Amino acid sequence: MLPRLGKEFLVRMQFNWRPLFQGRALLLTNTLSGGVLLALGDIVQQSRENLKKPGRVRDWRRTGCMFTVGCSLGPVLHYWYLWLDGVFVGKALKTVGKKVLVDQVIASPFLGMWYFVGMGVMEGHTISEGWKEFTNKFWEFYKADCCVWPPAQMINFYFLSPKFRVVYINFITLGWDTYLSYLKHRDDSPPAELLSDSSAVDIQQEALRPSEPVEEAKA
Repeated sequence: MLPRLGKEFLVRMQFNWRPLFQGRALLLTNTLSGGVLLALGDIVQQSRENLKKPGRVRDWRRTGCMFTVGCSLGPVLHYWYLWLDGVFVGKALKTVGKKVLVDQVIASPFLGMWYFVGMGVMEGHTISEGWKEFTNKFWEFYKADCCVWPPAQMINFYFLSPKFRVVYINFITLGWDTYLSYLKHRDDSPPAELLSDSSAVDIQQEALRPSEPVEEAKA
């Protein structure tokens, strides 16, 4: 009885979800899933920040910016995978390897740049400031990217139908987006204790510096 009900439930879910992955609806699905999951990644990261700092107030504007940038990435990924599947046709390991290599060399740096510059603009910074942040954090970002995405993309290109590519990527990026939110909003300024110690040293050096002789007043 229960297995039959479970099978009927799965069949109904399949028919209910199928329209979301067909025609024009696929672009909408890819766009919204990108925004929702990027926002969820930020919510997870902010929850971790709140545990470390109990008095911290959750920044919903920051989450909204993540949602907007995620939605903007959805169409980019949608058409990128259409192009990639059109150029490298088939599921042979050699073909899949070429897709992974091209994706890692071209798409990953571009999407990282899009994220950092887009988030910077959304948060009130200039494009040049966003670009500077991206270049400063690029190698840290890219080393982590190379550890995560090649294996994930091997599964994507070898096992999945093209219409599920972006949604699969968006679900994988739920954990990745948590890391991106951390990397983007990490406070890299030196601790206040170090600043105060540095200021104290400067004061001591100033006090030890010999004072200039005062000229004698002329009679």
